[in-house]
Amino acid sequence: MAPKYKLSYFDMRARGEPTRMLFAAAGIEFEDDRIPFDKWPSLKGTTPMGQLPVLEVDGVKLCQSMPIARFVARETGMAGKTNLEQAQADAFVDELIEMLPKLYGVAFATDEAKKAEMAAEFDKTMSSKLERCEKLSGSNGFLVGNSLLCCDLVLHTVAFNIENYKPGTLKGYPKLAKVMASVNANPKIAAWIAKRPDTKF
Repeated sequence: MAPKYKLSYFDMRARGEPTRMLFAAAGIEFEDDRIPFDKWPSLKGTTPMGQLPVLEVDGVKLCQSMPIARFVARETGMAGKTNLEQAQADAFVDELIEMLPKLYGVAFATDEAKKAEMAAEFDKTMSSKLERCEKLSGSNGFLVGNSLLCCDLVLHTVAFNIENYKPGTLKGYPKLAKVMASVNANPKIAAWIAKRPDTKF
């Protein structure tokens, strides 16, 4: 019998979206449990580590967004074909996902002077990280190897936010833009993007 999956996360893409996209790409059904922000304080104490996402696999609860994504990637054959590919993919994941908290910090800053300062700092971080990923990326539409992996979906999640923040950014990184195009061209991913809730992040 196939495992039963329930992913609990806020009603946003952010750190939960790579896992949702992995399930979508693999054609695996899962319960997409979206927690309203106003309900979170009362639910926080019921989670193993006091945070989201949480993935339940046949009732067993897994914590931390990237370990969850890596678990699902292994289960669906999208972690990397070899141990070497998996290590390369993991490096991209860690490099890319670090940008999200900094970007959200800019978005939610209320003091305009502080916001401008944070934006300038983020722009430097973003440029350096994207440059490194561009240099290391494959040129065939995938970051690593020749098939869709978790790291490609993490790039898509991060870059989707970056393009909302500064449209046209990826034009300066042609190999990364090609990865984005490959992900968007995947029929199952395209179907997921078309039906998922439209959220700011």
